[in-house]
Amino acid sequence: MHAEVNFSDHGDVRYLHLGTEWVQGSMFLDKPFELELEYVQRMMAWLLFVDAASVPKRHAMQLGLGAASLTKFCWRKLRMKTTAIELNPQVVAACRLWFKLPADDARLSVVLGDAAEVAHHEHWHGQVDALQVDLYDQEAAGPVLDSPEFYADCRKLLTEDGCMTVNLFGRSSSYEESVKRIAAAFGDDAMWSFRPTREGNTIVLALRTAQHPTREALAARAETIETRWGLPARKWLRVFKPVDPT
Repeated sequence: MHAEVNFSDHGDVRYLHLGTEWVQGSMFLDKPFELELEYVQRMMAWLLFVDAASVPKRHAMQLGLGAASLTKFCWRKLRMKTTAIELNPQVVAACRLWFKLPADDARLSVVLGDAAEVAHHEHWHGQVDALQVDLYDQEAAGPVLDSPEFYADCRKLLTEDGCMTVNLFGRSSSYEESVKRIAAAFGDDAMWSFRPTREGNTIVLALRTAQHPTREALAARAETIETRWGLPARKWLRVFKPVDPT
């Protein structure tokens, strides 16, 4: 039984809900392809680890559609091949009705399916450059999928210089435990994280191949990201660092 899907409007922002007050995503009504929530913007921090010119040639995948913010941004703004995996058909319908999610085309594919099964299946192994994992149910108590086995499958989806970004949030979730599970799959030296947002979302990045660019290199990438795509990447660097999972 899938959760009921509804939305609410507050000023110039529309919010997606799964039958509760918890926000599952949002959209500026007058700028539907921009990223409104701070933690969603930070899910794009994988851009710090790639050459900007290569981005349109890459493949982004979202596990969990939410309000389709990341899917729309990758498809429209970054011009990437974009695949979204969503379990609840009502969420897909809601995104197309209320959140300006376009119909599938040569670059965009929205797949109804279970994220764990998709990650485990070899169909997309080695094909995803940016894997964005944001899997919460209507209670938002903790990640729906948060096992070492799941993260190992996520790593298999990635290209050699691919990156997974994960939203860790919830009343019952343990950040430290989730980090240990991710480290078990990716290695201790392949992870970066932000400080939590005011709302309590912590974004963790895990790279298929560990990278440790200098602060100068990161600053140059951040400048490019901000100029080209309007994301607050320079501000990210004040609250972003490698993870020590011990």
